[in-house]
Amino acid sequence: MSMWFVPLSTVLDAHGLHGIKPFAFATSGVAAFVSPLFFGAMADRHASPVKVLRGLALATAAAMALATTAIRLGWSPWLVLAFIQLHALCSSPTWSIASTIVLSRLRDAKREFGPIRAMATLGWMGGCWLVSALNADASTRAGYNGAVTWLVVVAFTFLLPEVEAPNSAGHLTLAQRLGLDALALLKNPDHRVVFITAALFNIPLAAFYPYTPPHLTALGLTHPAAWMTLGQVTEVLAMLFLARLLTNWRLKWILATGLACGCLRYALCALDGKTWILLGISLHGCSFTLVFITAQIYLDERIDPAWRARAQALMSLVTGGVGNLVGYLGSGWWFAANARPSGEDWPRFWGGLALSVAVVMAYFLSAYRGRGSATRDATE
Repeated sequence: MSMWFVPLSTVLDAHGLHGIKPFAFATSGVAAFVSPLFFGAMADRHASPVKVLRGLALATAAAMALATTAIRLGWSPWLVLAFIQLHALCSSPTWSIASTIVLSRLRDAKREFGPIRAMATLGWMGGCWLVSALNADASTRAGYNGAVTWLVVVAFTFLLPEVEAPNSAGHLTLAQRLGLDALALLKNPDHRVVFITAALFNIPLAAFYPYTPPHLTALGLTHPAAWMTLGQVTEVLAMLFLARLLTNWRLKWILATGLACGCLRYALCALDGKTWILLGISLHGCSFTLVFITAQIYLDERIDPAWRARAQALMSLVTGGVGNLVGYLGSGWWFAANARPSGEDWPRFWGGLALSVAVVMAYFLSAYRGRGSATRDATE
């Protein structure tokens, strides 16, 4: 996935498609409104999550190859955008379904999930390094290699232990078939705050991957995809220590620390220097882990097993849907608003994003209470 997502910004620029860049990244937000809940409901009620993941991985490989070909051959920007949207629709549910598969096999998610999830981060780093090693930071070779990697994922799904297929729930309403009944989870005050915080945090986060690589290039740092993996190094370290934090710290303070790291990340980028932006990138991993991975573990512990795939899918919807869609389009507007004849006003651009994360942190600290941790009903 990193072989597509990280270099996408520079690939579009190199092929004269910078005008569609905000919309290209926003496709993941559009997809997250549709795919995760539908396929999450399928994995909860109709089919083995492993089989669902296998089909999605195969479709993602095909869509990525189509989108890459459209970019390379200079097809209409709108056709390119359509194929990128198709790719997003196929890939969007894979993270939540993969998490559901992993979490279903664990005895102690607090201790075991972090190190396992770190393997995905190492894979993300490997993809970025391979892109730079192939000198493909602005080349469609990155997309083709990404498509091949998804075919490898398809092959590996045949080695996964089957997750027990759920029993059919009999007659289901249209809302249940589409997974919309997962919205009932928002009735719980703590759940609602965690979902809203994750969505709001994802809005400024959406600017990180589209606009950090151009800033690195502007500062004279070549191979931006490789530099971006500094965030994954700290992400792995944070995941390895996450079990200890979850054992000794309250969830509220773990999430608040992640939000604080996210604020500091952008504040460092706003200093507009090579050292500062690299330090900011390094904090990305801590921020991502302490907010999103902690939220996933929270859902696994607090949600009834029959609802887990839909709960993880709802998290994908609010973060990848609401957060990404607003974030990519909003950051595109904010980037344009800070453009100057001499170049981008990077301190103002990143400084505004740092302030927005601070507002999200203030909301979470004031709204989350940590009540009802012992309560676990059908929608909890």
